[in-house]
Amino acid sequence: MSRVLGVDYGTKRVGLAISDEGRKIASPLAVLRRHAPDEAQRLQRLIQEEQISLIVVGLPIRTTGHEGQKAREARQYGAWLHRVTGLPVVFWDERFTTAEAEQLLLHAGLTKKQRQERLDKVAAQRLLQTYLDAGCPPQGRVEPLEDP
Repeated sequence: MSRVLGVDYGTKRVGLAISDEGRKIASPLAVLRRHAPDEAQRLQRLIQEEQISLIVVGLPIRTTGHEGQKAREARQYGAWLHRVTGLPVVFWDERFTTAEAEQLLLHAGLTKKQRQERLDKVAAQRLLQTYLDAGCPPQGRVEPLEDP
């Protein structure tokens, strides 16, 4: 098997996590700055080096179960990732992953600055781990944007 890349999309930063080859364990990987001139090249290089064959993008679903503006932006980013990498993209419900990540980092006793540096990639790890725990559902294509 190959690895899966978890993506926690944000308007300023993108948290990344990676699975092991057996697709059982997710680990925090990196944080990318959005709109950096080398964003696409860094992702392409990372995907090649880490032998990634699937991307899972967190979809911020509202507690009502509906998609809002942030979910549309995440879907657009996923479509961009698909164009840039040629890899299939799966969208996965990411509700509460950032809050869970924040709690984990608080319990670890990290300073506010240390938590901020790690939050996005730990949120990506939580997102990816829930996907792996669900058995990696094979919805590997970019879906069209839904109306709210």
